[in-house]
Amino acid sequence: MDVSLVLIVIMAVLFGCGVYAMLERSLTRVLIGFLLLGNAVNLLLLIVMGRPGRAPFYGTADDMSDPLPQALTLTAIVITFAVSAFLLALIYRSWQLGKADTVEDDEADIALRERTEVEEDLMDDEVDLEDEDATTDFVGVATAPIRVLHAKDHAALVDDAPVDVPDPTPDDAGARADRTTDDDRSPGEGDR
Repeated sequence: MDVSLVLIVIMAVLFGCGVYAMLERSLTRVLIGFLLLGNAVNLLLLIVMGRPGRAPFYGTADDMSDPLPQALTLTAIVITFAVSAFLLALIYRSWQLGKADTVEDDEADIALRERTEVEEDLMDDEVDLEDEDATTDFVGVATAPIRVLHAKDHAALVDDAPVDVPDPTPDDAGARADRTTDDDRSPGEGDR
């Protein structure tokens, strides 16, 4: 596979600049960084595709191009467009509310930054060993969020759901056809 060194260098520069721009506090720079990362991913998929060839549905197997990187590139373009539109909406709303597009620290960020190593160790030690044995959050029946009720649990419930019954044997078929119960009749049939 012949890969141009220039494409690899351009892809690496795009990745580096995109990551650097995304680490800023300005949402506009985050958007620019995300667009650079999206283009770097598209270039990576172009490099992975290898030598260009004929369309995948035409020609022999030797000179065909691989359709998977093409599909992944189209998917990456759509995802980049959708996230860019979302970031543009965030930038617009941030500008409307605060006349700035920078992300400021709130009280939780400041408290987290000021936490000491002793407090960090205390947070790690708060794990109970009893919780590790449970496979679910709802251990007992009394604490389960969903309880299936049946007619025997509550008098107001009517349990008339159809039940699977095995097919009758030939001996039972004649005897069963003679008997007709209220359940076998259609509604309104017994009213006449």
